[in-house]
Amino acid sequence: MNFIRKPEWLRTKIYSESSYSGVSAVIKEHGLHTICSSGRCPNQSECWSKGTATLMIGGEICTRSCKFCNTLSGRPLPLDPNEPANVAKSIHLMQLKHAVVTSVDRDDLADGGAQHWAQTISEIKKQNPLTTLEVLIPDFEGKEELIDLIINEKPNIISHNLETVRRLTPQIRTKAKYDTSLKVLAHIASRGIVAKTGIMLGLGETDEEVLQLMDDALITGCSVLTIGQYMQPSRKNIAVTAYIHPDKFEEFRQIALQKGFRQVESGPFVRSSYHAEKHV
Repeated sequence: MNFIRKPEWLRTKIYSESSYSGVSAVIKEHGLHTICSSGRCPNQSECWSKGTATLMIGGEICTRSCKFCNTLSGRPLPLDPNEPANVAKSIHLMQLKHAVVTSVDRDDLADGGAQHWAQTISEIKKQNPLTTLEVLIPDFEGKEELIDLIINEKPNIISHNLETVRRLTPQIRTKAKYDTSLKVLAHIASRGIVAKTGIMLGLGETDEEVLQLMDDALITGCSVLTIGQYMQPSRKNIAVTAYIHPDKFEEFRQIALQKGFRQVESGPFVRSSYHAEKHV
């Protein structure tokens, strides 16, 4: 396998802890788990300084093993019944203006963790009435009655990532299915809540496949799209096939807006929750 050297435009982003001391201090003091840190997100300092952070619930072990993801996979521990209240308290302590909550997949549970999700959203809204909320949810195997448990709690945005184009989905996402994810997005949008999705480039997709994905997502009613560069988090993850130039990301952003997306974030450093506060 040929090693692809990172281009210069991916070397100019400097990771710094200087601008988000308030959020960072609370996270360290309370031992909180954020995707911002575990995913080594390049936008961490920018988001935290703006009062936005992404918290993960449901434990740290996922029942799936998607090839792009560095989250531990295996048999998860039982859910923590205190987690909903603790997450809500943490958001209050961090004084977040906008919170994003995500989770591992919990296929080991009969409801996929949906009730735990609903309790968490309820607690967050109770303790943080002025904080806007985005939830980045698993597919729950497309079971609408489970997705409804989350919809009924009325978060401001419900996001579910397609991650990659149709052709590559079986290789990249293992258990998840492209059409199931489209079904999830369609159900969210049909209930009047902002539906959002995100994809990664650099996995071997073609331009035509990316444009088709945009059309597929728009048909569901999805109105917010994020497009970022896939970065191989470890040797066990699938390799990067290409580093996409920022000009191509801008081209895709313009095309997505022209096609009808209301909000589009597109760039090498963009992640699912990048500028999430703008999408409400």
